[in-house]
Amino acid sequence: MPTVAIVGRPNVGKSTLFNRLVGSRRAIVGDEPGITRDRLYGEAEWRGRHLRIVDTGGILPEDKDFIPAEIFRQAKVALQEADAVIMVVDGRTEMASSDMELARQLIRSGKPLFLAVNKVDTDKQQTLTDEFHRLGIRQLFPISAENARGLDDLLDAILEILPLNPQLTTDDTEDAEEIQEEPPQSHETKVAIIGHPNVGKSTLLNRLTGAERSIVSPIPGTTRDAVDEIVERDGKRFRFIDTAGIRRKGKTHLMAEKLSVVMARKHLEAADIALLVIDATEGVSQLDAAIAGYAHESGRSMIIIVNKWDLVVSGKERTGRQTKSSRMQENKRPADRIAYEERLRDALKFLSYAPILFVSASTGKGTEKIFPTLEEVATERRKRIGTGEMNRFLKHVDFERASVPTRQQVRIYYMTQAAVGPPTFVIFTDRKVKLHFAYQRFLENQIRKAFGFVGTPIWIKNRARD
Repeated sequence: MPTVAIVGRPNVGKSTLFNRLVGSRRAIVGDEPGITRDRLYGEAEWRGRHLRIVDTGGILPEDKDFIPAEIFRQAKVALQEADAVIMVVDGRTEMASSDMELARQLIRSGKPLFLAVNKVDTDKQQTLTDEFHRLGIRQLFPISAENARGLDDLLDAILEILPLNPQLTTDDTEDAEEIQEEPPQSHETKVAIIGHPNVGKSTLLNRLTGAERSIVSPIPGTTRDAVDEIVERDGKRFRFIDTAGIRRKGKTHLMAEKLSVVMARKHLEAADIALLVIDATEGVSQLDAAIAGYAHESGRSMIIIVNKWDLVVSGKERTGRQTKSSRMQENKRPADRIAYEERLRDALKFLSYAPILFVSASTGKGTEKIFPTLEEVATERRKRIGTGEMNRFLKHVDFERASVPTRQQVRIYYMTQAAVGPPTFVIFTDRKVKLHFAYQRFLENQIRKAFGFVGTPIWIKNRARD
């Protein structure tokens, strides 16, 4: 699939154009400059042709600060992959020296280059494009990404220079028919990497994908958009999504930060498995428990990743000034893995089913266990138990052991698994009442003891038999 990269300086409308082309609000858009930092991918279709679109962060070639320099590095990766490049400028502002410098670099790259003068909303504003001819880019198009004006001419011009997909011969068609008869490809597992800011989510994504996919810095909140990358391993396909750090509502001030938290939750709800990343040097905070609870209640399977374990084992102190609360946490933090896991289980009692892995994303130690655990949890999430087997299991369950008040006890006639992902069971009882939590917990524990379901929550619903 041909790749088209969208580049330009900050706040010219690149993400608005990206969202318009891919047909969804994939990238966060706002008035604040520099919202997009990592590169984002999406698919567009135009006149029956499919394109891969890449959105990049705002480029300031001369800015040597860490974040702008990393944004530029991510953009250069997108440019190397691209078959064509769209440089976006703001038609309502004067041309800047950074526009001139970026245009020179893009022209030197030799890639097919298109200049999109954005925010030209009407025919009367066509003159706004005159100044931008000085950039030396021959293919110039006045557009409005906000209302899709002029995008048809831009896309038509891009398709003209991109190679057509090779035509299938008769033999190829026969081969294609044979391929279609084979079993479909293995299921893609979506894995969201979640946690509060600065626990090492982006470092973990880069380690798992084997590429510098996300910008990593000690500055909390560096990741804003959800960055995703596909990894194929042993015939299985995983889509990793690095989400922005989730924080409390009162702690988000910029509009981009508020939107990034909303988008992080949205991407979590679309995932199959959540990797909950916890900073080993901090222990489990109330925010960690809140994030874990949100993932648990939404039915995501869970794996707990205790990151920076090497710092705990080595006894290295965290950089920066320690607060009173962090010093208290330091005293409570055991270096022994078993003791640490006991404390963690105690703080996250509702995640008793979630495997715990101790890793160092920066060095890679322990991360080799993540993929096998993901495969196991993905299998368990999609596991289905037959109704006959479930009812044979029910006969051997001693419900007298469930400490439930008499008035809330029910008689279970039979039980069936209604859905997978997460495993959902329906029990048919003698009366329609909400199951007592102790009854539900007891039944869930018995199901896990008999059938496993490692790493995934179990939902149980009650129906009165007619």
